[in-house]
Amino acid sequence: MSTSDAQHSADLNAETVSAIAHLARLSLDDTQSAEYAQSLNKILGMMETLKGINTDGVEPLKSPFDNPQPLREDVVSETNHREQYQAVAPATEAGLYLVPRVIE
Repeated sequence: MSTSDAQHSADLNAETVSAIAHLARLSLDDTQSAEYAQSLNKILGMMETLKGINTDGVEPLKSPFDNPQPLREDVVSETNHREQYQAVAPATEAGLYLVPRVIE
């Protein structure tokens, strides 16, 4: 399969974007679906370009800076307010918030 064939097989159209938006419970009109499809196709095209770059012999980048970043000391700076926060919650159990089921 050539690069152009691979790119065409990954092209998204407005209908596909609308179907994905429906699954994600997003409301998009036809114009927005077409615009998002175009933007997503540009992103996928950039990803294909990046895949083609030869990175043999390139060391992974740990930090963009020459020197390591100073880290602050890991100390507790706030007290635990969980009891206060959960006192006003509709339902809690064992320190967790209980929420209504949202999966159909």
